[in-house]
Order: sequence, then structure tokens, then C-alpha cells
Amino acid sequence: MFVIPRSNLAYLNEQSKLQKPAFYILTGEDESTKPQAYIGETENFRERVKDHETKKSFWQKALIFISKGADMTKADVQYLEYRAISEAKKADKFVLNENKQTPKAPNLPEYQKDSMDEFFEDVKFLASFSGCTIFEITQPKEKHLFHAENRNCKATGFYSATGFTVMKGSTVAAETTPSFAWKEKRKSLIQEYTTIKNGKLVLNSDKTFNSPSTAASFCIGRSCNGWTIWTDDNGQTLDSVYRKQLE
Repeated sequence: MFVIPRSNLAYLNEQSKLQKPAFYILTGEDESTKPQAYIGETENFRERVKDHETKKSFWQKALIFISKGADMTKADVQYLEYRAISEAKKADKFVLNENKQTPKAPNLPEYQKDSMDEFFEDVKFLASFSGCTIFEITQPKEKHLFHAENRNCKATGFYSATGFTVMKGSTVAAETTPSFAWKEKRKSLIQEYTTIKNGKLVLNSDKTFNSPSTAASFCIGRSCNGWTIWTDDNGQTLDSVYRKQLE
């Protein structure tokens, strides 16, 4: 894997290795609430990136994957692109506006498909190792579920090392109180993560927040203390389960 900042594309002139079939991910930010990415394949990244430099403004970094041994074929990298777009859309961690459709899998012999599946596992590991979470799906080993019901909100979530995750299917309050500090941010999150079902705003994917209070405030539409708002099936608050156990 090569990790190349957009500010240092001149590095490509030193790498003849990148003038052969490669699978790549461009990452960056846009106006959305999530990071953005573009997933692609090419027979020559050094030439392909010239087009992306002109036409794609969002990206700041490229992750490029090539075969260490024998060169991959065009069909091989097309298969990696197919797997990557499919799994990235399933994880739903990045906006993929420019990957509008998941490409069809190319016809590969079964043995070659197995080889590319193994290669893709390495891609996922290396992407994660570099800090790119595009393929990661939050799956804690044990979920201690907590609930929040207030102001037409009926949400469920769990606390983990990454923060507090509000789960898909939770209902969030449609109204935001006038004094709420981050109204515009909440509005953007609602547009990005919810769908209207039976007149209610329903989360269409899991969403992890940095803190239980931020998660609760988003769900309820007003500032609140998530440590006391979130309660489990036994009526215990998040505070009593996670903080008081340290006393």
C-alpha cells in the first residue's frame, strides 16, 4: 500500500511501481457530516490521478494498492473495486457520492477470485491500520443496550471505546429547542442519517457520537446529560453502570 498526500503527487514520478494495474481509494472531506471517498481501479495510477487532480476537489490523500509479486490484471483490480464499493456502502462510514453504482463483478476463474478475496482482506487491514475506517462495521462483542425516551424520541444504543452508538431504527425528535447550541449540525445529521417513516424520523444506519451526552442531545433535540438520560432494561442509568463501578 502507498499512502500519498495530494500535496506530494510529485512522489509518483519516483515510483514506476504505480504505472501498473492498481486498486485505490481517495479520501477527504466535503460539506457532509461524514468523510468522503472515491473508490477506483486503473491500469496506471500515475496517469489516472491527473484526471482526479483536475475533476475531484474533495480528496486530500490517496491509498493505492498493488501486488507485491506478479502484477494484477485489469479484471483483478475491477474485482477489488466491486468488493470495496459493496463493503464500503454496507459500512456506511464514508460518503461515496461519486461511486453512484456498485459495479458488477467481472468474470474471474474461481481460483483467481479466491486469491483476490484474500488480497482484499489485506486491503481492509492496511486501510484500517492507516486510520481509514471505510470498511469497518461497529460490532461490539457484547451490547449492553440503553434507551432514551423523551420529546417523541425513542432511541436505543450502546457505549463502547469509540463513543456512544445510536442504533439503526431509533426514532429521534423532529423538533430542536431554540436554545440548542448546535442546531445546524443536528439538522445536517438528520438529513444524512434519518428517513421519515409514518411521520417519524427514523435512523437509517447506526451513528456513533463522541459522548453519551452528544448522542442523547441529538436524539432528543435539546442539551442534556446523556449519563443520566440513557437507561437500560433494568432502569439503571449509563452513569451507574459505567461510572459508579469505579467508585
